[in-house]
Amino acid sequence: MIPAHNEARVIGRLLDSLLADSRGDEPDIVVVCNGCTDDTARIAAERGPRVRVVEIPTPSKHTALRTGDDHARGFPRLYVDADVVIAGADVRALTGPLDDDTSGILATAPERRIPLADCVWRVRAYYQVWQRLPAVREGLFGRGVIAVSKAGHARIAALPPLMADDLAASLAFAPEERLVVGAASVVVHPPRTWPDLIRRRIRATVSTAQVEEQQEPAQASARTSKADLIALLRREPRLIMGVVVFVAAAVVARRRAEKAIRAQDFGTWLRDESSRQN
Repeated sequence: MIPAHNEARVIGRLLDSLLADSRGDEPDIVVVCNGCTDDTARIAAERGPRVRVVEIPTPSKHTALRTGDDHARGFPRLYVDADVVIAGADVRALTGPLDDDTSGILATAPERRIPLADCVWRVRAYYQVWQRLPAVREGLFGRGVIAVSKAGHARIAALPPLMADDLAASLAFAPEERLVVGAASVVVHPPRTWPDLIRRRIRATVSTAQVEEQQEPAQASARTSKADLIALLRREPRLIMGVVVFVAAAVVARRRAEKAIRAQDFGTWLRDESSRQN
């Protein structure tokens, strides 16, 4: 299921990738166009009968996810962001562990591939650090794809509306209940410019604060600690400039996010357009 708000520039590449190596009548794809004012719905519908397009007037990802659940068929079920690229073979790899009722796995996600060649150097440096952080490697968030079993779906369906829905979903499962599947990968397009990276990090900072407000004090956190960065530098001292850039981005984002957090503004979505460029 794919929630999509004004994703005309990217929805086609995702659908083409999903459909290219599909088997028989799989996959069953539901695209929920929420509050779209562009050609997202038309482009999705052009991919044929295996893509079912649902249009709703409200530009809300949470509403789109719940609407998609009303139209989706069966389990395991995948939730896919419109701006990533994943193939049918990777989808099959994700659902495999969820078909095994004895595994205890309720949710899966693919390995990330982040193409950085077209990004400015500070963005490249940031992601060289970010991708190595323990919470980022082990969590299901920041991948744009999460697959759940029927039991896993019941867990995330009970979550309140949150900006960081993928982070909340990841934290909803204990480490032994979730799995990053090495045989599956997804292309996650990063911001290309420093201002776009900062916009994305402000959104992440605000949404993480919202998730933490909903958590019990003993629940796990996805925040990066000073100890994480020190451990990373001990292993890879060459990343010193990347750590400097990472900390700078975190400080700038935190300062700019403070006003929204104080105002409890968890609805303003700062969108990165540079990652949606061809």
